[in-house]
Amino acid sequence: MPVTLFATIQPRPEHRDAVEKALREMVRHTRAEPGNLRYDLFLREGEVLAFELFELYVDAAAVEAHRQSPHYQAYRAATSEWLAAPTQVHIAHPLDLAPFN
Repeated sequence: MPVTLFATIQPRPEHRDAVEKALREMVRHTRAEPGNLRYDLFLREGEVLAFELFELYVDAAAVEAHRQSPHYQAYRAATSEWLAAPTQVHIAHPLDLAPFN
């Protein structure tokens, strides 16, 4: 069963560009993972500076493989001091997905 993650990343303002660069690298590597179906990065509008990730994996094992990947571990180590708040992750199971092109 596919698994969806919605993640909110709040960088400290002085680290905004560094966090975005690190996230773009994560996008590049994660999209190449065999169990990844989507990995989309957004910049939230509004008063709170935040990036949003929409992630879709084939199953829970693919999510775990992503979390154990070298690029994910490197991202976590590099950005740990750059964030204003802990990353918020919400897990959801799709009920009605549009077909993939």
